[in-house]
Amino acid sequence: MNWQNHYKEHLVSAEEAVRRSLFEGANVVIGSGAAHVDLYIEAMYAQRETMPHINLFHVLYFGKALYLLPEMKEKVHPMINFMDKQSRTAYKEGLLDFLPCHFHEVPALLKEGFYPVDVAVVQLSRPNAEGVCSLGVSCDYSRAAVDKAQVVVGILNKQMPFLGGDTAVPVERLDYIIEEDAPLVTVPGGAVGPVEAKIGEYCASLIGDGATLQLGIGAIPDAVLNNLHDRKDLGIHTEMFTDGVMKLMQKGIINGKAKTLLPGKVVSAFTFGSQELYKFLQGNEDVAMYPVDYTNDPYVIGENDNIVSINSCIEVDLTGQLTAESIGYSLFSGSGGQVDFLRGAKRSKGGISIIAMPSTARGGELSRIVPVLKEGSVVTTGRNEVDYIVTEFGIARLRGKTVAERALALISIAHPDFREELEEAARRMFPYLRK
Repeated sequence: MNWQNHYKEHLVSAEEAVRRSLFEGANVVIGSGAAHVDLYIEAMYAQRETMPHINLFHVLYFGKALYLLPEMKEKVHPMINFMDKQSRTAYKEGLLDFLPCHFHEVPALLKEGFYPVDVAVVQLSRPNAEGVCSLGVSCDYSRAAVDKAQVVVGILNKQMPFLGGDTAVPVERLDYIIEEDAPLVTVPGGAVGPVEAKIGEYCASLIGDGATLQLGIGAIPDAVLNNLHDRKDLGIHTEMFTDGVMKLMQKGIINGKAKTLLPGKVVSAFTFGSQELYKFLQGNEDVAMYPVDYTNDPYVIGENDNIVSINSCIEVDLTGQLTAESIGYSLFSGSGGQVDFLRGAKRSKGGISIIAMPSTARGGELSRIVPVLKEGSVVTTGRNEVDYIVTEFGIARLRGKTVAERALALISIAHPDFREELEEAARRMFPYLRK
């Protein structure tokens, strides 16, 4: 049977795909980010009275998470690896559970049977002339899900970019095919204010020509990229591809010429941003999408010379340990790939890692640099992993410093309103400073 015949014979409605693919106790994995599978989720919700009870896993979902509604509680047991606004609310209401692990380890959970994949539901591009679809903007853990699933449901979206790398899914691999022609979800960057602009300047001062960057989405990453217009031959090896990266590619500043691993290629695991970004990506041979057990593997990251990893956090204590995923006992996000890239940067020849953050929260009411993390805080990154911390007040390099030296360095970049109390706390905590 040729692929065209397979396509025709397996083309179904979303409602039929739900009826035929799900069974009692099935472990379902759905695609994440901009590659949402709303058609399938909506059909599942419409059949909630008759559908079997299932387990459902994903990382970050930008679609309509109807499975988190209270009326779905008896039918769906969701577990996720990264929180957003809708999942934070559901978590507090007991409607989902949280599965902690570093991002690069998620595919192993699927491959090694910690979460055996019965059904994978993913959004794909339409097939090319050879009958091959692309995972497009979300290769991340979808690669492992498709490879390990007993049943694969593909939502083939006419507007999903066809991208290379490790994204190929032959039509024959799909048990159920649903067609769609809809814009991908757009995710705006953050507004760059004076604080973010200053942080961006400080971070950019640590980035030289030929560096290979990892950074995410939001005001601080955008501020960093805004300060790199005079750099040359930058590269990208990241988990997330954004509009800011696109703009520097268009100017020729990001070209990957100096990369030691996959030179000339922008390497990423997933992408979200504007419609302009998605159009830019369509068929773009300079961009290669890979699963996170490649992009985020610290050993792979370390094969790139001069890595500069830029991440953020919620709170850091005076020794350098930090949380990027909880506010006390309240889960806020997840560890994501932060530790993956901090460890990878240490393995990189000439590599550095930066944690960049505003010095305060709640409009200046709270210092993000604190004597100790709030009770119940999840330690995302241990103090032994941290290299640079940057705020709008400067740069503190913690690597190679004692705990007393770290405390003084962090206090020097804290907001002036909080420095005196931080100094008092440091003297209580570190006997060496009492001299």
